Amino acid sequence: MRDVRILQILVLGVLLAAGAWLRDFSLRPSQAALTFLAGAATQVLCARAGGLKRIGLPSAVITCLSLSILLRADTLWAHPLVAAAAMGSKFAIRVRGKHVFNPGNLGIILALLFVPGTWTSPGQWGQDLAGAGWFVALGTMVTCRARRGDISWAFLIIYVGALAARVVWLGQSLAVFYHQLGNGSLLLFAFFMISDPMTIPNHARGRIVHAALVAGLAALWQLGLYRQNGVLFALWLDEPDTGTGRGP
Repeated sequence: MRDVRILQILVLGVLLAAGAWLRDFSLRPSQAALTFLAGAATQVLCARAGGLKRIGLPSAVITCLSLSILLRADTLWAHPLVAAAAMGSKFAIRVRGKHVFNPGNLGIILALLFVPGTWTSPGQWGQDLAGAGWFVALGTMVTCRARRGDISWAFLIIYVGALAARVVWLGQSLAVFYHQLGNGSLLLFAFFMISDPMTIPNHARGRIVHAALVAGLAALWQLGLYRQNGVLFALWLDEPDTGTGRGP
């Protein structure tokens, strides 16, 4: 368990299994199998072509788990195509030895923009699993000794604060606010995407700024423009400036 990625794989694997079993995710086993096959194969081929000593399969597994949990498609070929593109981006788009984009997030964005018949379903977890997701996320943060907890909590505080401010401004009931919080995808994003150590600033202040920018862009996208997938597009738009790890 020295490698935090192993714990992350276990947690994401449990979430995927729970979603498929308890929430009847519209994900066929063949789609998931092809996703992992394409992602792992791309990681191995690119690592060997680049002369790397370590293949880095845990990274590919994490990306494929994220795609399987969050992305939906009508076809069998969409998931493996996106997985291959996501893993390839790690090697093709790099700055100062670090890949710029979170591969899982980039894969979803590419699918939504360019692959027909793909979508995300933020409400697929329901209220009960969203609550359980809080405990999973908290346990993960404790086990990982809160090494990247600052960026996850900063994002959640700012984004949830924006949701609360909007509810108060519009005079809506608390039920509206609770409904917006009951989103398992939001928790997955906060604890497993925006906290990716390879695409966030190295400096603590830089991570806080990054979290604030992503939360602000997501709130504007979701609440101001009334568009879906605000957090995913916000992370994609902000990563080119912060993914180098330079920080302020």
